[in-house]
Amino acid sequence: MSVRLEKEEGVAVVVLDRPARLNAIDLETAGQLRAAWAGLRFDDSVRAVVLTGSGGQAFCTGIDRDAVVEQPSSPYMQDDPLLTVGPKANDLWKPVIAAVEGMACGGAFYLLGECEFLVAGEGACFFDPHTSYGMVSAYESVLMAARMPFGEAARMMLMGTAERLSARRAHEIGLVSELTEEGGALDAALACARVLAGYPPAAVQGTVRALWAGREAVRAQGFAQAPHLVALGNLPAERQAELFARRGRGGFRVR
Repeated sequence: MSVRLEKEEGVAVVVLDRPARLNAIDLETAGQLRAAWAGLRFDDSVRAVVLTGSGGQAFCTGIDRDAVVEQPSSPYMQDDPLLTVGPKANDLWKPVIAAVEGMACGGAFYLLGECEFLVAGEGACFFDPHTSYGMVSAYESVLMAARMPFGEAARMMLMGTAERLSARRAHEIGLVSELTEEGGALDAALACARVLAGYPPAAVQGTVRALWAGREAVRAQGFAQAPHLVALGNLPAERQAELFARRGRGGFRVR
């Protein structure tokens, strides 16, 4: 299993468990995430959730580059397996807190964008490699623009692999709500989850639903534009692969 589910009283921890692949999401992992969220909808013993990655090197590095995603031949239809990996996409309205250690990049934002808030260890960093590889950052940009000051979101999405947003800077701009020492994010997120699990669940879930109601119209409009922007702006797959193969050249700056 590449997704582990651990439970204690009132709290579930969903763990991306592919450390050898930096917790990248392949099609099997995407299916297991959907199953995990679906199961938690019906588990009344769980009143709050923590989402994290194993291994310490990465929370998640997006879609696994080895995953083969079959696409319809029609230009009007696209399949994106990451669109359905998040808790809100699966109609889960229990609070979900992300505990981030190491890298969180690219498709990781499909998950982070659907958590209530983020806790990060000092060594965490955030970046979006899409533009560096000739790809449009569409859904990720919509999600992150709702969580960060616009200029900060624009800079992260446009700078690609040239720059990484440090956990400290992410905390300064509000993307991260709590900054811990390296390795401490999970414990801090669990402490918050235990508090939430102790409150009446209908009130907590209603508040979660109200918070997201204020964002849904904007997100829906942004997502409606995303497939067209991806179709227009993405380089052909073989050209993306060439750029990806050269990813080790040059460095990046952390701010």
